Amino acid sequence: MKLLVTGGCGFIGANFIRYYVKKHRSCAILNVDKLTYAGNLQNLEGMEERKNYRFVRADITNAAQMRQAFRRFRPDAVVNFAAESFVDRSIAAPAAFLKTNFLGVGVLLNCALEYGATRFLQVSTDEVYGSILKGKFHERSVIDPSSPYSASKAAADGLVMAFHRTYGLPVLITRSSNNYGPYQFPEKLIPLIISNALNHQKIPVYGDGLHVRDWLYVGDNCRAIDLVLHKGRTGEIYNIGAQYERTNLYVVEKILRILNKPLGLIEHVKDRPGHDRRYAVSITKIKKQLGWQPSVSFEAGLSKTIDWYEHNRSWIENTRTGAYRSFYRKYYSGLGLKNF
Repeated sequence: MKLLVTGGCGFIGANFIRYYVKKHRSCAILNVDKLTYAGNLQNLEGMEERKNYRFVRADITNAAQMRQAFRRFRPDAVVNFAAESFVDRSIAAPAAFLKTNFLGVGVLLNCALEYGATRFLQVSTDEVYGSILKGKFHERSVIDPSSPYSASKAAADGLVMAFHRTYGLPVLITRSSNNYGPYQFPEKLIPLIISNALNHQKIPVYGDGLHVRDWLYVGDNCRAIDLVLHKGRTGEIYNIGAQYERTNLYVVEKILRILNKPLGLIEHVKDRPGHDRRYAVSITKIKKQLGWQPSVSFEAGLSKTIDWYEHNRSWIENTRTGAYRSFYRKYYSGLGLKNF
């Protein structure tokens, strides 16, 4: 099998490639990544030594670049991780999210159709459903996105399904809950908590911090995506979740206690616009159809994650430079947070 992975130098993409090459040793992988601020070749250090792995720097919104990649590699399957993914950035500057997350997906779909890919898996998010105070969203729930980020992902999901219904393209969609684990860029909550705590810096918490998320270890998500890719029913959507709901404040306090850091590092800041109160998805479908269920508890996953960041402080410092630091100094100072 020849697999084209887009956005493979990002957090989930890199973890997926590392998982996939161990599980499917005979599979050839082409990793296509634009290498934005959150795409890091260090995330796949050592992969270049493998004969069945290649990397190409290209932008999924560039039709000429993508046609060239498809024409030369002729993939059997495509897994699209490429996306602008941070809600805060989408609020501040939505244009890039619309371009990459929607128009870029359109380019990929056209290429997959033109060059005969037999599977196209779109990696989406539970945020497309919006907020739910009671119960859980299932795959046929009405989507109701709240941010430019989630709206761009919801639009892409619609386009993916339209290519299936109109052209017969064999597509699949996964919608996972909040991922965490190694190689996650330190703008997201858990790596931000860890990196700031290790440097004894303030940790910004939006509003009262009681927004609820389901915390999924990235390794479990990679297993699920792999299973959906090979055994999922085309034209179907699969929710992926850990069924471990906790508030943001609980997660912050737990990490600080594990690291023996003072809770005084927590600084509540003005809540962001359109901040969903709770995400929760049912995983009944993927359990019944494919036999998948989460295997890593939050305690075990968090322990692995903290250990990785503690032993890779240079990786954190390499990511938190230049444009990243400039953006967040400005962003968080606007929320009233001075020490960042």
